[in-house]
Amino acid sequence: MATTLTAPRSLVSELQSRGVADARADATSRAVYSSDASLYRIQPAAVVFPRHLDEVLTTLEVCRERGIPFTSRGAGTSLAGNSIGRGVVIDFSRHLNRVLEFDAESRTAVVEPGAVHATLQKVALAHGLRFGPDPSTHTRCTVGGMIGNNACGSRALAYGRTADNVTHLEVMTGSGTRLRLGAGDAPSSAETDALRSLVGENLGTIRTELGRFGRQVSGYSLEHLLPERGFDLRRMLVGSEGTLAVVLEAGVRLVTDAPHKTMVVLGFANIGDAGDAVTAVLPFKPTACEGLDSRIVEVVRSRKGPQAVPELPGGAAWLFVEISGDDAAEVADRAAAVSRTGAATDSRIITNPAQAAALWRIREDGGGLAGRSPAGAPAHAGWEDAAVPPERVGDYLREFDDLLLTHNLTGFPFGHFGDGCVHVRLDFPFQRDDGAAAFRAFLTDAARLVASYGGSLSGEHGDGRARSELLPYMYTPAALSLFGKVKGIFDPDNILNPGILVDPEPLDANVRVAEAGPLRSGLAFGYEHDDGDFSQAVHRCTGVGQCRATQRNSHTVMCPSYVATLEEKDSTRGRARALQEMINGSVTGGAAAGHKQGKPNWRAPEVHDALDLCLSCKGCASDCPTGIDMASYKAEVLHQSYKGRIRPASHYSLGWLPRWASLASVAPRVVNALMSLPGLGKLGLRVAGVDQRRKIPAFAPQTFHKWFAGRPVNASGGRPPVLLWADSFTNNFSPEVGKAAVRVLEDAGYEVRIPEKPVCCGLTWISTGQLDSARKILRSSVNTLKEYAEQGIPIVGLEPSCTGVLRSDSIELLGRAEAGKVAAATHTLAELLAQTPGYESPSLEGTTIVAQPHCHHHAVMGWSPDAALLEGAGASLQKLGGCCGLAGNFGVERGHYEISVAVAEQQLLPAVRAAADDAVVLADGYSCRTQLEDLSERKGIHLAQLLDQAQSAQRPAKA
Repeated sequence: MATTLTAPRSLVSELQSRGVADARADATSRAVYSSDASLYRIQPAAVVFPRHLDEVLTTLEVCRERGIPFTSRGAGTSLAGNSIGRGVVIDFSRHLNRVLEFDAESRTAVVEPGAVHATLQKVALAHGLRFGPDPSTHTRCTVGGMIGNNACGSRALAYGRTADNVTHLEVMTGSGTRLRLGAGDAPSSAETDALRSLVGENLGTIRTELGRFGRQVSGYSLEHLLPERGFDLRRMLVGSEGTLAVVLEAGVRLVTDAPHKTMVVLGFANIGDAGDAVTAVLPFKPTACEGLDSRIVEVVRSRKGPQAVPELPGGAAWLFVEISGDDAAEVADRAAAVSRTGAATDSRIITNPAQAAALWRIREDGGGLAGRSPAGAPAHAGWEDAAVPPERVGDYLREFDDLLLTHNLTGFPFGHFGDGCVHVRLDFPFQRDDGAAAFRAFLTDAARLVASYGGSLSGEHGDGRARSELLPYMYTPAALSLFGKVKGIFDPDNILNPGILVDPEPLDANVRVAEAGPLRSGLAFGYEHDDGDFSQAVHRCTGVGQCRATQRNSHTVMCPSYVATLEEKDSTRGRARALQEMINGSVTGGAAAGHKQGKPNWRAPEVHDALDLCLSCKGCASDCPTGIDMASYKAEVLHQSYKGRIRPASHYSLGWLPRWASLASVAPRVVNALMSLPGLGKLGLRVAGVDQRRKIPAFAPQTFHKWFAGRPVNASGGRPPVLLWADSFTNNFSPEVGKAAVRVLEDAGYEVRIPEKPVCCGLTWISTGQLDSARKILRSSVNTLKEYAEQGIPIVGLEPSCTGVLRSDSIELLGRAEAGKVAAATHTLAELLAQTPGYESPSLEGTTIVAQPHCHHHAVMGWSPDAALLEGAGASLQKLGGCCGLAGNFGVERGHYEISVAVAEQQLLPAVRAAADDAVVLADGYSCRTQLEDLSERKGIHLAQLLDQAQSAQRPAKA
């Protein structure tokens, strides 16, 4: 098990006394920073969030004085374990994240080390420029992290590696020397003078072993120090993984973003053939040449539906080739020539930017999508980004597949085939007692294989903890000795990121997943896709950090609270790390070493701290490429924590809301009058655990069920019957939505039925972790609805969150055998209308719509049928992403108001403020409409109401 340094609080006290304002040694921070995107787990003694460079220098000085390791960290997207450590982990991304200077004329920029790639890119793209290297993590990775690993990305073919795009570096060495390094000869200092002498004594080793091909990233890039290269220390430090110096500032070169781009997809019989074709493609000077096969494409189809994958040419493997340039005709000619590459069995030229973006998204999400093997088992990094000379990549891929068979492993290789760099995640059997040994055996054989091809253990992610021990397979003792001497010159006390590259720790030490035992006993949810194992579920998080992206679009919901706070603990990844620590058992008070027979501490304050601001929006369930469902995990934690105990007041008031609503429906006007009395309403909110700035929603004077029972029976319009399910919110608070839905369905020709009595899905019990009660309520409701499902009658849900419970949570709580038929029969209104033969939506020409899809709608059902219906009807549609911020009970609970408003300000409130007065704000979710009414002058309407109003306006007047 990983160890930590002693007396972390005294370390923090000293740092704070010397002016480092935000230094933390609390258990939550140490838990969420214990891992990155790698397999490894090491708890730091402290985490520092520097606001100024002086705080960085002071922290390094304290570490040097006390002999404490110092690890630089950006977004923590390292796949090799090179941004975790036992001492101080210093997070540059929180405050030192600015673009300091930008010069379009000279095509350069100056950034702080924590500047996110996407932030720099946004500034550059406004001037037709870009920072060339573009890792798949570009929405959250930092420039400092890219410098640490010499990151490349898909377009390194055209724009080069990070080392090729850095104009200057300002650094502090481990020995305490501050250097400003530009192009050419480095300034004289004790370190640089010693390094010059060392290089002069080892010219033969450097010239023969280093810099042999573009993606040789493993080890130190000492080739840049050769006399013929001008002793360029700036470029040599790129890729040194924070082991030689700390980056304080970086100047970067920008390139012109080509105005014309075309994507060519080439199909092949297998991935080896795709690799062979690289040499035929490269003469056409592609901007990118990426390879993948059907294994990863099928994962996308199964998780996100067939519509997520545009039509591909025939074959079982593909090269995605981007051709770009200044002249449209020349680009088109080159693309056509690429499409005729003889080695391909089929090809397709894609000029539609939306289709190209969808395909590139598959490639960008590769690391997360590959988190499950083709067999469905967890798949892990470890042998993540080996590279061989591009002309040998086809043969390497074939031999690599044979190696997988030898070791009984599966995975799907993909990556930058044009550069010879191959990514893969593999289903190492860490659940077995010999899992770590199997991991070591494979990595050793894989290192031998890549070395036999003249390749590099790492092609862009660095060696880190995963591969540093394997460097002897790639380099001679002379080269390894040279690396050690370089480390000794720059970091003589071994303070900077020890255990990486030089004097490495064992590759099978501190493996997070290997330390995690199964957790199946006494769980409320079934974790159907994780073999019923809560541990396997939370370890789905591989740490790729997509939840940390702050620049959001209409396709993204997760993770709204992180964008509001920028605290790692409030990201999906941070919460997963806290839960993993609960299971792994140290910081959060779980079982001790050998904990596989222990019990997790569900009530650990650190876990509840990390989960407190989770909105249970379920955005991660669809947006996280690994399929994390933090809403379910939070419900499980609350269930286990409060089982048999007194709960917070809001669990009784908001968690039992359908029950109180049912009672209030007996005399709703009396209840509304009482709650409007001066003082009584505020008192009620306080007792209920609700923020007093919230309004108490009024109960409807008449429930939907009572209205439906009293209306005349309408004859069927010739279509089969449909069951309209009015959930507790529709029934008791907004029956007008149900009435509108009845009219829309009847106009579509359906005979509308409703259950004989109100049916509750148990959502509020689920979100507050009262899962035993939720299961009872849900079982009763499923049994009621099953009668209709078995008759083939479609069930239409109106409240997205409740519809999502029937589609998803019901299976996890009751099992597929019991709930599967109802789940399959349940539809949203738009889904049913889209499947209705001959249905024509009323015209929405001239209607401007600002749509706030409910988070559960986005995550569970998908909103594309709604978008297609609205656009097909002629509406001008602005679809928002993100969460409304209310999220059921979250935004009304005491202590959450400010975050709730901050989340609403991410997309919803700015959009409605900017919308024209006659624009329709479409919000199917009751919580979304409530948030709008609480925080703005606008009101939202449901899709049923929008269609009903349009139909009413176009319906012929009755005589």
